[in-house]
Amino acid sequence: MVLVRTEPQGIRYKFNAPVGRDGSNQYSWHYTPWTKCSVLCAGGSQIQSVVCRKLSDGSTVSNHFCSPENKLLERQRLCNTEPCPPAWVIGNWSECSRSCNEGVRTRSVFCKRKISATEEKTLDDASCSHPRPKMLEPCNNQTCPPEWVALDWSECTPNCGPGFRHRIVLCKSGDHSATLPTAQCHEASKPPTSMRCNLRRCPPPRWVTGEWGECSAQCGLGQQRRSVQCLAHTGQPSSECVEALQPPGMQQCETKCESGPTDNPEECKDVNKVAYCPLVLKFKFCSRTYFRQMCCKTCQGH
Repeated sequence: MVLVRTEPQGIRYKFNAPVGRDGSNQYSWHYTPWTKCSVLCAGGSQIQSVVCRKLSDGSTVSNHFCSPENKLLERQRLCNTEPCPPAWVIGNWSECSRSCNEGVRTRSVFCKRKISATEEKTLDDASCSHPRPKMLEPCNNQTCPPEWVALDWSECTPNCGPGFRHRIVLCKSGDHSATLPTAQCHEASKPPTSMRCNLRRCPPPRWVTGEWGECSAQCGLGQQRRSVQCLAHTGQPSSECVEALQPPGMQQCETKCESGPTDNPEECKDVNKVAYCPLVLKFKFCSRTYFRQMCCKTCQGH
């Protein structure tokens, strides 16, 4: 409504009636249609959202046009609660067993039936449609490049102390069917052909003696000798034996003297002029021809 007056003359006045700013009665909350069920079976859910609409044309507008005090609550309901039909549940493919020369990769394949969102049953394969999805397949069919192939290590040599193990390393074709010249394999990637080892500590050098030789005297006292060597565990001569433990290489020996046959024992007698025959026996001089003749009776049997 517009009011106009002409007083005073020459001046015109125009008045606009205030318009109400409260437009909440022009908008209201409404439910949208139910959404499609989230799953086809085994229990899903549907949602009915709440939107703000303009009453004059039913268009959806921003929520701030509607009063928040009387906003409707969002609705949710279950749907498709019947169990799912049996179906194959397939896992992911594994890594290929070889990087080349045709490896194999595998995956799990089970026949299962989903009963609900939290329950699942595993069935016999016959319960699912056939053919069954394959569980393995070839992969990486390309030919491998030549590579080094190492044979087994040898025994540690020597069997004590610091030593080495050795092995043979060959350059082989990708399928290992042929041995190739070493130039066809990368030298930088060649495995080692020897390695240090130490099985146990070696025993120390020791004195080794030979058998005693014959006595130097055919009758009475003499000497006999034997070899004495310091040997390492390998049998090689060594200078590291303890000197104080060296066995003797010579010792005194005595050969029993035998008297010659005689018809008259009285012929074997001590010569009267030799009065010291007991001393000859005491000091073991009977092995000497002169004293044995002079003291025949005393030296008899000695």
